[in-house]
Amino acid sequence: MRLLGNIVWIVFGGWMIALEYIIGGIALCMTIVGIPFGIQCFKLAILGFAPFGQEIQPGRTLSGCLSLPLNIIWILFGGFWVFVTHMLWGIFFCITIIGFPFGLQHFKLAGLAFAPFGRSI
Repeated sequence: MRLLGNIVWIVFGGWMIALEYIIGGIALCMTIVGIPFGIQCFKLAILGFAPFGQEIQPGRTLSGCLSLPLNIIWILFGGFWVFVTHMLWGIFFCITIIGFPFGLQHFKLAGLAFAPFGRSI
């Protein structure tokens, strides 16, 4: 079921979500300050490409106590709007029975998009 869900996800827009996160990650990695944020974009791209069967867990990070301030900076400089977008798509897809699994995947992406530091896939 995961394979079928991921194939349908990729065909109907998952590749665009992943591509947007990859482009954003490359743009952020062009600056020294943006490298940690670019790495988080790549993490979101992996989950955005094939979200079925993957779980988000509290990860073992090397940033330690920096996760909180980095998440705050992430939220202030765009993470909030990415979160809102995934929430709106999740609500939109959950209106129908057929779209419900895809809505749940958008809610999963929204959780990671809100605070990606200190979490792993």
